[in-house]
Amino acid sequence: MIALFFLIAIGLTVALVGGMALRALLWLVLLPLRLVFALLLIPILLIKAIVGGLFFVVGPLLGMVAFIVAIGLAAAFAVPLLPLIALAFVAWLLLRGSGSPALVR
Repeated sequence: MIALFFLIAIGLTVALVGGMALRALLWLVLLPLRLVFALLLIPILLIKAIVGGLFFVVGPLLGMVAFIVAIGLAAAFAVPLLPLIALAFVAWLLLRGSGSPALVR
């Protein structure tokens, strides 16, 4: 029974050492690829950081400008409809008073 325990312990140790060796080998083989990708990504990440910082400062200003433009567009579209809105209001006033009175209000 003790021999079985030692056999399992030795097997686990060999598997652990083998896994560590495989991991180190893969790390050494893939290191040049990692370095190339890092060199390619550094400028892209730098541009991303600059644009992100720029939008962090300019973003709220653009949001306020967009809100003001939205209000202006809403007013520009609503002004031509004002005569129709007034006509609908007058019709509502006339039709509202001509109905039979409600029993409970």
